[in-house]
Amino acid sequence: MSALPVAVVCAGCGAAAPEGDPLPVRCRHARPGDDIDHVMTVVLDPARLRFPGEAAANPFVRYRTLSYGYHLGRSRGLDDGAYVGLVRRLDRAIAGVDGRGFVVTPFGRQAALSDRLGFAADGGVWVKDETGNVSGSHKARHLMGLLVHLEVVAGVGGAPAVGELAIASCGNAALAAAVVARAGGRSLRVFVPTWAERPVVERLERLGARLEVCARDDGVPGDPTYHALRRALERGAFPFTCQGPDNGLTIEGGKTLGYEIVSDLRAAQGRLDRVMVQVGGGALASACVQAFEDAVRLGALARLPRLHAVQTAGGYPLKRAYDLVAGHAVARLVGDATAARAGANLAPRDLADRLAAPDARAAVEAALRHAATHRSAFMWPWEQEPRSVAHGILDDETYDWLAVTRGMLNSGGWPVVVDEPTLHEANELGRTATGIDADHTGTAGLAGLLALVRAGTVARDERVAVLFTGVRR
Repeated sequence: MSALPVAVVCAGCGAAAPEGDPLPVRCRHARPGDDIDHVMTVVLDPARLRFPGEAAANPFVRYRTLSYGYHLGRSRGLDDGAYVGLVRRLDRAIAGVDGRGFVVTPFGRQAALSDRLGFAADGGVWVKDETGNVSGSHKARHLMGLLVHLEVVAGVGGAPAVGELAIASCGNAALAAAVVARAGGRSLRVFVPTWAERPVVERLERLGARLEVCARDDGVPGDPTYHALRRALERGAFPFTCQGPDNGLTIEGGKTLGYEIVSDLRAAQGRLDRVMVQVGGGALASACVQAFEDAVRLGALARLPRLHAVQTAGGYPLKRAYDLVAGHAVARLVGDATAARAGANLAPRDLADRLAAPDARAAVEAALRHAATHRSAFMWPWEQEPRSVAHGILDDETYDWLAVTRGMLNSGGWPVVVDEPTLHEANELGRTATGIDADHTGTAGLAGLLALVRAGTVARDERVAVLFTGVRR
C-alpha cells in the first residue's frame, strides 16, 4: 500500500511518479516526438480520503486534504497546523499585493437570468462568480496551488531549488501569475503576444514581471508565446503556468473551484444537470472535470453533470479533437465503418448519450487510449490565427484537451461552438441580468448555454452551472 493517499500518474502513458516525488510536474518518460499526451494527474485514494466538510473561508485551507502537496508535507514532518499557517501566510502576502486574498466565491441561482432564458422555478442558471477573485479571475487559483506546493517543498527539503518562474499569457493568467509570484517573492518572466492590452502590460510591469513580447512568425503554426515558454523551460525555468502538460500540478489549484460547487450542492441538497465551461487552453475545464470526478469517487456527488466545453467560431481545436475521438469510439462500438459514419452524423445529444451509455464504456476508453498515444492525429494548432472578442480563450491548441474530452464523453456532454453575435449577446445579458461585470471571455459559457437553449436541447427544469471567470477591465 502506498504511504500517501494520493498518487501522481501520467494520463498519457500511465507511468506513476516515484512516491514522494517533490516536483512531479512533467512525466519522466516523455521523449521528444513520442506523440504521447503526457500530463501528470493527481489521483486520490477513495478508501483513505473523504470529501472535506469543514467551512474554512479559504479554499486552499478547506480542501487541503485533497492536495498532493499537503500529503507530501505531512509525510515529511509538516503537521496540519503548520501547513494551514503556511497557506494563511501566503494568502496575507497576496492580499498585500492585490488588496484581497482567497475566499470561497459566490455560487447561486440567478433568478432574472433564469427567467430571461425561460427556465422553470425548479430549474435555472446557477452562476459561479470569479470576477472578485484574486487578480479578477479564476486563474490565480491555479498559480496559488503551485506556489503553496513550492513553499511546502522548500520547507521540507529534498528537491533542487526552483529558479525563475515562467508563463505564456495574453491577460488574466499573466496577471494572476504576477500577483502570486510577487507575493511569494519569486522572479517571473511572462511571454506576451504583440497585441496584449496596454493596461495589462503596465500592471505586469508594476508587479515586477519581466516581459518578453513574442511576434507570430509566418509559416510557424502555434502560439508564439507558448513556443517561447517552451524554450525557457528547456533552459531551466519553472513552469508557473495554466497548462497541464507543462505542469500537471497546476490543475490542483483550479480544482478548488469545482470543489466549492460540490460543497454548495451538498449543503443545499441540490442537483446539477449541466456545466458550461469556456475553453481555451483547457486547464479550467480539466480542473472542473477532475474535481467532479473526485467528488463522485469520494461519495460527495451522485453523478457527473453533463460537461459542455464552449469555444468560439474563430478557433475550436477541442471541438475538432472531440469529433475525432467520438468517431473512433463509434467505430469501435459498432465495428463497421459505414455505421460509424452514420453514428457520427447523429445529433450531438443523441451521440453523446450513446457514448455515455454503460455498454459503450470499453469502446470510449479504447478510443481515448488511442488518442492519448497519437496526440498529433487529434490535437494540433489551429491553422489560422484565432480571432474573437473572447480573446482569453483563443489558444491555438487546447493543451488539456484529453481530460476535457474524457469528461464530456463520460458525462454525456459535448462541445459547443458559438459565433461572435452570440458572444456579444451573452455578455450583455449576463451583465444586465446578474449585475456581474464580467468580460466577453468570462461570459462565453453563457453564450454556449444560449446556443443550447435555442436548439431546444435544455429542458426548462434543468439546473445549469455557468462560470463567470474574468472581470471586465
